[in-house]
Amino acid sequence: MYETQAPTTASTIDRSGEVVASFDSYAGAQAAVDDLSDRGFPVQHVRILGDSVRIVEQVSGRMTGGRAAGLGAASGAWTGLFIGLLLGLFTVIGWFSVVFTAVLLGALFGLVAGWVGHAATGGRRDFTSVQSLVAGRYDVQVDHGYVDQARSLLAR
Repeated sequence: MYETQAPTTASTIDRSGEVVASFDSYAGAQAAVDDLSDRGFPVQHVRILGDSVRIVEQVSGRMTGGRAAGLGAASGAWTGLFIGLLLGLFTVIGWFSVVFTAVLLGALFGLVAGWVGHAATGGRRDFTSVQSLVAGRYDVQVDHGYVDQARSLLAR
């Protein structure tokens, strides 16, 4: 069911354990540890190690001055709402107007800050993206006293 590895110096990542299985995806390694847990294995003796780690940046869209201003306005509005609600706790009359004013001022401040921030980059990064760490291989490593038990459970 799982690809198991015999202990070698190349697969021994750390002196306190040995690699018992390797996977191409984190989900596979996670499933193996979950399987060990379901079978009553003491999983506090298990580690998932990523090897050949690299950064992957997925470009999600274009960033324009208008978009930066819009995102800044939305962020500022949320901050204004929070501040308005806090100030509203101490207001007896005109609670709604205090909150509404705080949201408007927050949105205005965020709009300006977003646009100025984008303009300050001078067009050097006119896109949005999401970064993640991805490993080329994921090893399941188990402490020395538990290696045989883990291998026999994963072999089933």
